Amino acid sequence: MSSVPRLVVAAPSSGSGKTTVATGLMAAFAARGLAVSPHKVGPDYIDPGYHALATGRVGRNLDAYLCGPELVGPLFAHGARGCDLAVVEGVMGLYDGAAGEGELASTAQVAKLLRAPVVLVVDASSQSRSVAALVHGFASWDPQVRVGGVILNKVASDRHEELLREALEASGVPVFGVLRRVAQVETPSRHLGLVPVAERRRDAVEAVAAMAAQVADGCDLGALLELARGAGALPGAAWDAAEALASSSARTVRSKVRVAVAGGAAFTFSYAEHTELLAAAGADVVPFDPLRDERLPEGTDGLVVGGGFPEVYGRELSANERLRKDIAALAERGAPVAAECAGLLYLCRELDGLPMCGVLDARARMSERLTLGYRDAVAVGDSVLAVAGTRMRGHEFHRTVVEPGAGAAPAWGVRTPRPRVEGFVQQGVHASYLHTHWASEPGVARRFVERCRTS
Repeated sequence: MSSVPRLVVAAPSSGSGKTTVATGLMAAFAARGLAVSPHKVGPDYIDPGYHALATGRVGRNLDAYLCGPELVGPLFAHGARGCDLAVVEGVMGLYDGAAGEGELASTAQVAKLLRAPVVLVVDASSQSRSVAALVHGFASWDPQVRVGGVILNKVASDRHEELLREALEASGVPVFGVLRRVAQVETPSRHLGLVPVAERRRDAVEAVAAMAAQVADGCDLGALLELARGAGALPGAAWDAAEALASSSARTVRSKVRVAVAGGAAFTFSYAEHTELLAAAGADVVPFDPLRDERLPEGTDGLVVGGGFPEVYGRELSANERLRKDIAALAERGAPVAAECAGLLYLCRELDGLPMCGVLDARARMSERLTLGYRDAVAVGDSVLAVAGTRMRGHEFHRTVVEPGAGAAPAWGVRTPRPRVEGFVQQGVHASYLHTHWASEPGVARRFVERCRTS
C-alpha cells in the first residue's frame, strides 16, 4: 500500500509546456526540502534526465504498453518509496496513447491506475475565452480522470491573464498557476527531441533552476501540494527486483559476475530497473564511458550497451580504437552482449563511414526518416536474453538505418506495424533496434547473468 502524495502533469497536446512545468515543480518542491520522486509516462529517456537533475533521484518511466497496466502501480510505488511527493510528467496529449489501442499507454490511463489528480498545462498563447471550452472538454471527457486544476502557460500580459481567469471561473476547475514565456527556460532540441542532460550539464542545471524559479513564482505550490495529498492510498505492493526474479521460473544465480554497462554522453538511454534486475540476479554492475575509457572494466563477463546518440559522437567513438577492439574481442570469445538501438549501431562495422566495433557484419547510417512507435515482438530463436517464442513489447525511436536489417539469425520477429524480422543473434550477441523494459520479463536479466557465468 502506497500513500505517497502525487500529481500527474498533463496537457491537451505536445508542446504545451509539460516538461517545463513538471520539472519546475519537481525542483521547486525539492528546494523546499521535500523528497520528490520523478516519473515520466511512456518510453521517453530524455525527460527523466532533467527530472533527476531537479530532484536528485533517479527518473523512472511508467509505460503501460511496455510493462503492462498491472505493473504501473507497483513500479510507481517502487520509485516513490519513502518520498514526500511524486510528480508524474505525462506524454503527448492527456488522452493520446498507443496508436489504435484506445487509452492504452496514455497519460489518462496512468492517472487512473495511480488514482492521481491531473494538473492540465494549457498553452494559452493564442486564446482567451476559448480556454474555458477546452478545459471543460478535457475535464469531462472521462469521468474517471480527475482534472484537479490548470496551469496556464505562455500568458502574454496581465490583461491576458485576467481574460483567461474570467473565462475559467464558470468551469469549476481552479487555476493553480500562470506562467509567462521566459527565454532561458527553453531547452534545445535536435533530431530525436531534447538534448540530454549528459551533453549539456552546466546549461541544463541553469535551465532547471530557471524552471524552478518560474514555477515557484507563478504557481500556488501550497494548493498543488494539498491536491497531491488528496490522492489517497494506492493498493498493492511495490515492485522489487529480487521478488520479480524469484517469481520467474528460472533458478536463482547467487555467485557474482561482472556486467559492464555503457554510459556517458553517447549512451544515455536506459531504464533504472535494468541494472536493478541485473544486480538482483547476481551481477556486479560496472558503468563505463565509451567516449573516455579505453578498456572495458577489468574482469568484464558481459556487456550491455543501451540507447543514445552514437551518431552525434561517431568520430570520438571511432577514435577510441582500443576500446572497440576490446569489445570485439569480448564478443568473439562468446561473452554475452546485449545491445539496443545505439548499441546496435556501435556494434556495426561502420557508422556513417566511420569504423565502429565490427562485431556485426552490417553498416549503419543516418536517415532523414524518423522511425517511431511501439512494437509487438517475439524472439525468433534462443539468445542470451530469451528463449525462442518469448513475447515482449518494445519501442523504436531512431533516424538511422542498418544494412542489412537482420542477421542470419534475427533477434525479433516484429508483428507491428507490419510483419518482419530484425536484429542480430550471433554467439553471445543480441543486438536490436527495439528498446524493451525488462521489468515486464524479469527472466531476461537472469538469463543474461547466467550466460555471463557460463560463457
